[in-house]
Parts: sequence; structure tokens; C-alpha cells
Amino acid sequence: MSRQELADLVNAWVHERLGRVACLTANYIGKLERGLVSWPNADYRAALRDVLGACADRDLGFRRPRRHAPGAITVADVDRKDFLRAALGTALSVPLADLLASTEPPTVPAVVTPADVQEIRTIAGLFTTWDHTYGGSLVREAVNAQLRQAVALLDKARCPARLHDDLHAAVGVLGHAAGFMAFDAYAHNDARRMFRLALACAEEADDWHLRAKVLSSMARQAIWCGDPDTGMTLVELALVRSDRLTPAERAMLLSARARALAKLGRFQVTVNTVGLADEEFARVRPEEEAPWMRYYDAAQHSGDTGHALFDIALQERCSDEASRRLTAAVHGHSPVYVRSRAISGIKLATLTMATGDPDEAATIGGHAVRDAGTVRSRRAADDLRELYRMTASHQRRDSVAELRGHIKEAVRA
Repeated sequence: MSRQELADLVNAWVHERLGRVACLTANYIGKLERGLVSWPNADYRAALRDVLGACADRDLGFRRPRRHAPGAITVADVDRKDFLRAALGTALSVPLADLLASTEPPTVPAVVTPADVQEIRTIAGLFTTWDHTYGGSLVREAVNAQLRQAVALLDKARCPARLHDDLHAAVGVLGHAAGFMAFDAYAHNDARRMFRLALACAEEADDWHLRAKVLSSMARQAIWCGDPDTGMTLVELALVRSDRLTPAERAMLLSARARALAKLGRFQVTVNTVGLADEEFARVRPEEEAPWMRYYDAAQHSGDTGHALFDIALQERCSDEASRRLTAAVHGHSPVYVRSRAISGIKLATLTMATGDPDEAATIGGHAVRDAGTVRSRRAADDLRELYRMTASHQRRDSVAELRGHIKEAVRA
């Protein structure tokens, strides 16, 4: 295996077995090989033992750092601040942010290699997983820095012709991940710029699948921002030559079209479009989909189409069908997709509060608030505010009053 292949296997092992996001890179594997790092953390050691078939850490050359002998004088025995001030001069007296100011631009290789392309794809996958699980607000700066580095490869490094499409597609995937994080954080102008970058990369790579994904996200942002007409236009643009797309991609785009139609108040066409999306989803074969489309499973489809029916369900049309789909989404989403589960749960609670039993709605809403409390998502927070407004007419009920208190705490946090 190459260093990157080994790193990818370790990251996948940690995610699948431990449910955590790992960020091991080819560079770190090189440090392990050269002995610059002799004792990686417990997750990495366990993954490396399993992936490489080793029985013990020592079989991989790992050595626990030596402890100081009893009675030895260490830095812990002196005043740490005085010690550091003496060693570093006035460094500790300046603002901490200034210590992180970049003094040298990141280096860009002279020639792009397959490993560079794979590293961009791996980074994009990790950030996408993080975004699904925790929301994008906390690591936006990190993904933006990685995107700048990736774009520098396009601008400054010589790319062999055989890697031209792969490199542009990889940068496009990373640009899409950054754009969706910005959208979730309501940095809408940033999101639009990053989506346009991703779309340009998809066009340059002649990648119809990535093009469809980026246009779908652009449409979702437009619809969310109150511009369903633009959302419809972007969806229709993505569906040009839909024969080149996979069933999951067509189902995704038709679900977005249904969302726009619902916002425009076109009841029957919304229902018909949801039916067309269902027909496409019935043809999905997960193994034939691109990596960035693997998320579009039965839970995601139920959630997307349930959201499309939500607006017309509030007008007492198709409320049972919208509720059924949102319920399937809540129960079907795995912990990796906790943000999607939270948003579908909030919508389900809102719909039930408006058209059903307020006590049942309070129970559903309580679960959704707990999920929402684990992510940083401006979209989820706004949906919570909508649920809070919907509870006003039932606030004298104990269960609803308790839910309102939890929503206040979650939004404030």
C-alpha cells in the first residue's frame, strides 16, 4: 500500500469501529515510518494493528515515551510561565492570534501527482463527514485553508494531462464541501463563491455527476434564502441531459424541484414531482453512485421529499404523507447524519404541533432538540425557532412548556 492508502484505511477503521472522525494523512504515516513519531494515539495504534495484522504495538515499532526517573527535575517543577518567558522572550505578551499569523505561504509541489489528488479527495470526505455530524461552523476556517491550498495546485503546479480531470474534480468536491458548510453557517456569499468554484471545476473536468450535485446544493441554498424561482432554474439546468445522471442524482434533483414548487404554492405539481422522485429512487444501486452520493439513502430521500411536502402539509394537504416520510427519515438516519435527523425531527414536531396531538409533538420535539444540541447549524437553529412559534397556542400544556424551555436553551447555546 501507499502511505495514503494506509492512511485512508486507518481513517475508515476508526470511523466504522469507533464512530469517530480521524484525520490521518500520508505525511503522518511517513513520520511513523521514519520514527519521528514513536507513540501515536490509541485510536491510530488499534487501527494500525488491525489493518496491518500486528499482534502488539511493539510489532509495529511503537515505543511508549520514557518516563523521567524519580527525583529528576522537569519543567513541571518550576514556574512554567517564568520558564517560558525566559526561553521565548516577550512571545507570551503578544495576543495569541498573532502567534498563529502565517509568515510563509504554503508550499505547492512543482508537479501534481496522483497522491495529491487522492489527498484532496480524502480531506473533502473527512470534512463532509464532519459537516453531517457536527455542522460546519466549527471547522470552516480549516476547510477554507485546505481549499486555498487545493486551488494553488490548479494555479501554480504543473498538472500532467492524465490527471487534469481528476484534479479539477477533486478540487470541485472539496469546494462543494466548503460551500455547504458556509451555507449551513449562513455565510451565504461565501457559499455562493465556493459553489461557483466547484461548478467551474466540474465543468472543466466534464464531470456531469459533480455538476449535478453542485447545482442541487446551489438550488437548495436559493430556495432556503426565499428565492424558489432561482432554485427551479438551477434544478432545470442540472437536469439537462439527465440521461447522463444516475437514479440517485435524478431523485435528488427532483426532490429539490418539489421543494421549490411547494414554496411557489403549486400543490398538485409538487405531489406529482415527489412521485417522479420516488420512481427514480426505486432504481438506485448504491454501488453505482459516486462517493459524494452515498449519503442519498432511503432516510435522506424520505427527508428531502418530506420537506418538500411540509409546506403544503401546513395547509392541511398531504399532512399524513409528509409526516410518514419525515418519521422514516428520523428513524432511518444513522448517528453520522445527526444534523439531518435533527432537522427532519424538528419539521416533524412542527407539523404534528400544527395538525396533530401537541403532547406527541412535544415528545418528538424533545428528541429533535437533543439532536440539534450536538451540532452547530444555523439552519437547525432557525427551524427550532419556527417550532417554538408553533407551540405558542399550546404553551399552557406542561409537555409543551417544557419543550419551549429546551428550545430556548438550545438556541441560546
